[in-house]
Amino acid sequence: MIIRDEETIIAQCTPKGSGALALLRLSGTHALDIATRMSTLANNKTIATVATHTIHYGAVIHSDNTVVDRVMFLVMHGPKTFTGQNTVEITCHNNQFIVQAIITRALECGARLAQEGEFSQRAVHNKKIDVIQAEAINELIHAQTQQALKASLAQLDGSLSSWIGDIEQQLFRALAFCESSFEFIDEEITFDVQIKKLLNNVVHKIQRIKSTFDQQQQIRDGIRIALVGSVNAGKSSLLNALLGKDRAIVTDIAGTTRDTVEAGVYKNGTHWTLIDTAGLRETDDVIEQKGIEKSFEQARSADIVLLVFDSSRIMTPQEQKVYLQLLDEYAQKTIVIANKADLPQKAKLANECINISTQINTNINIVKQHIENKVKKLFANLNTPFLLNKRQFNLILKLENGLHTIMSTFDMPIAYELLSAHLKDCLEHLSEFSGRTISEKGMDTIFREFCVGK
Repeated sequence: MIIRDEETIIAQCTPKGSGALALLRLSGTHALDIATRMSTLANNKTIATVATHTIHYGAVIHSDNTVVDRVMFLVMHGPKTFTGQNTVEITCHNNQFIVQAIITRALECGARLAQEGEFSQRAVHNKKIDVIQAEAINELIHAQTQQALKASLAQLDGSLSSWIGDIEQQLFRALAFCESSFEFIDEEITFDVQIKKLLNNVVHKIQRIKSTFDQQQQIRDGIRIALVGSVNAGKSSLLNALLGKDRAIVTDIAGTTRDTVEAGVYKNGTHWTLIDTAGLRETDDVIEQKGIEKSFEQARSADIVLLVFDSSRIMTPQEQKVYLQLLDEYAQKTIVIANKADLPQKAKLANECINISTQINTNINIVKQHIENKVKKLFANLNTPFLLNKRQFNLILKLENGLHTIMSTFDMPIAYELLSAHLKDCLEHLSEFSGRTISEKGMDTIFREFCVGK
């Protein structure tokens, strides 16, 4: 009886939708036999008998020998494959009727549909990669910036695994010193100084990586830019000008944008998410009031705030109070923009602001340049070749808490047996990174976020 991890699975690996080519992957113990039953090759050989790591032209056929599609078969024998199992990759024409017909034929021949991330999970199970590298593959697929792409590639090559390995080595050394101190306690030979030094080094490493976590999120997800300001200040018009197209509704009616509107654009290898927020003003309209609350939430969560005001109109005292409050709280990430510079000027908010006119497209490029300068500053402090996801960051916090528990015992005579137990717990937490001690349920949770084709 074949266990589930050895069953032959199939999935489309390329994005769904019409196009030139699609790629499907069969992987499992009987991948070669299943592919043989559903195919004919132009050279009159069979997939089960051709050499490994070779490409063959042929056809996928129905049970009545009629052709589903003319395709290319890439045949790879395990264990020298991504999953470590026998694998056949089928490149066909990218029409979803054809793709579905090939999958259906594979199911008829004994395969089953792959689950989310099942190919990568099998690669981990067969020790082709570790969990960290598998997560790096997922990050690589979903990278929103050039920096995230580079970090994911480095992580796939083992940059985070190497960082974890260095910490693990220092904890093992501390454990060895601890065990030695316990063995030689009668001779009063201890290694307290060495243990403390090693653990301090690990704590400092963790603190450094923790301090970069917010910037890592910006690199992974791209930059969130919130356009905040009074009603009819021209936020929607500015968003459209930055995008170069009409994405937000633009009218002269106050309160047109009652909820946030998001739009994305790629600039110099970074994905910008522009958020057009509801106008800031006092109102009895319940729906609009909720929109205004969301504006404040977006200002708090944004990486950059474009604070837009109408320079052709005198602000009310309430408006001015809100604007100054936003400037005070978010000065480091705020760009002040005075819109409607083509009209007579009646209002001024800050000494440093950009005068623009969305009506005649004045100084929009200057706004873009200021945003790019802010983006560069956000990325400037990140010098690690890897990005932590939430699971990894939580494991870092768990490890740090364990180390702090150990460090707190140094103010009293050290109980080496207890210290040894704490160090072993820390090493066990650390092994969850690579998946060595992670539960099957925990493993399923990780790979559930992957696409089916991976």
